[in-house]
Amino acid sequence: MSEVRIGYTCLSEQSDPRWLVRDAAAAEEAGFDLLVFSDHYSPWLTSQGHAPYAWSVLGAVTQVTSRVELMTYVTCPTMRYHPAVVAQKAATTALLSEGRFTLGLGAGENLNEHVVGHGWPAVDDRHDMLVEALEIISSLFDGELLSYAGEHFRVDSARLWDRPEQRVPIAVGVSGEKSCSRFAPLADHMVAVEPDASLGRMWDAARDGAQAATTRRIGQLPVSWDADRDAAVARAHEQFRWFAGGWKVNADLPTPAGFSGASQFVRPEDVAEQIPCGNDVGAVVEAASAFFEAGFTDLALVQIGGEHQGDFLRVAESEILPALREAAGSQDPSPS
Repeated sequence: MSEVRIGYTCLSEQSDPRWLVRDAAAAEEAGFDLLVFSDHYSPWLTSQGHAPYAWSVLGAVTQVTSRVELMTYVTCPTMRYHPAVVAQKAATTALLSEGRFTLGLGAGENLNEHVVGHGWPAVDDRHDMLVEALEIISSLFDGELLSYAGEHFRVDSARLWDRPEQRVPIAVGVSGEKSCSRFAPLADHMVAVEPDASLGRMWDAARDGAQAATTRRIGQLPVSWDADRDAAVARAHEQFRWFAGGWKVNADLPTPAGFSGASQFVRPEDVAEQIPCGNDVGAVVEAASAFFEAGFTDLALVQIGGEHQGDFLRVAESEILPALREAAGSQDPSPS
């Protein structure tokens, strides 16, 4: 897997928007291949403390970077945003970035979508809504004058007047057979947060015989880098213990207080078992290698703690990125 891309996560839940723009520019300079942006209305936990508007940040980042790919990881195009508006935002971002943008989409979480007061649908309904949204966005990306009447969305004579020459790629988050079978035929690339090789196999099988090489598998790995391992563990526990709940739980909790309650019995040592903590490059490589072995083509790192990005980026440039690329290159290049 010699062409693996190593990404950096601009995590909106833990950083002021000005910090995100600054860190994005520094991440490109450090040598990352991909910048992914979370698109949330609320942080997972109150201790994270931030939630700026991702699309404004993306617009600014297009102007302070020139090489690195940009991507939402991920946007829900069904509740806070109408899919026709998401298509317009994505096309504009692709133009501003000179074609460096991939639209990452997902079925969303109650935490971010309930704020518009429309309730929170059951998972099957959310999947139905995302299918319709993908159909709308794809048609608009193709330049159609679109009118659409679905069960969940209507579009009346919409067209994207400013589109990039190359169609914006679409990546979709999946977690199992049902989501793979529904979304793979409608998207270009797969997003997943667990190094599960079976997801890639199910995704490829659902793509109507498409070759696996035509699709990327984009994962994400949290780390808590710090010379003081105890401080790294404490910070990971304070800000990232919500991660232990799993996505079936995380999708339905409505508020940071709910995540705090659901994770109140997660211990620091529990978090440290799941997230590399401290300043051991080998531990980061070991965790990342699970994704490489599962056939992932892209892996975006999350450095936990908004004010702790500078030291991490300096070490990433000199030590972490070379080690990860070496580890990725040693894997069998054929997808699992």
